[in-house]
Amino acid sequence: MYVQIDLDGPAGTLRVSGHGLPTVELLRSPGAAPDPLVPLGTRDPARLTLTVDGAPARIRPAKGRLSRRSYRVDAIVSGTRYRLVPCSYGESRLTRDGRPLGTLESTGDGRVDADWAPGATPLDQALGTALAAAFGTGAQPWWQTAADLAAELIP
Repeated sequence: MYVQIDLDGPAGTLRVSGHGLPTVELLRSPGAAPDPLVPLGTRDPARLTLTVDGAPARIRPAKGRLSRRSYRVDAIVSGTRYRLVPCSYGESRLTRDGRPLGTLESTGDGRVDADWAPGATPLDQALGTALAAAFGTGAQPWWQTAADLAAELIP
């Protein structure tokens, strides 16, 4: 299935579309200063708008601090809960209502590689691709982050 990803990080816009896929759009609020560490420019849910085929949906990225789980992104589309959470250094796993749907990889350059589980729907694929493109995937384990922070404190 061909997926078109149009990401403009400086402008804060993302559009995922393709034949047979719903169109997913994620927008950063105008005037919000972009965070260079986040492909879309922010993890602040108050500064983000998510739509799926024009219908509003909820988006709630966590702050992204010490643990892998702190980089999770939750979305609710038509009452269905999706979660993208890092599962390794470079990959994140997408779930729908707790059920694994696939593993995605994106370095924040507007490209996403995905390995979908059987039964993943076009909506699952479009939304997962959008979340991975907007926020990137993967994270180091908490202990490595803590060790890196401690090493920076040592003169």
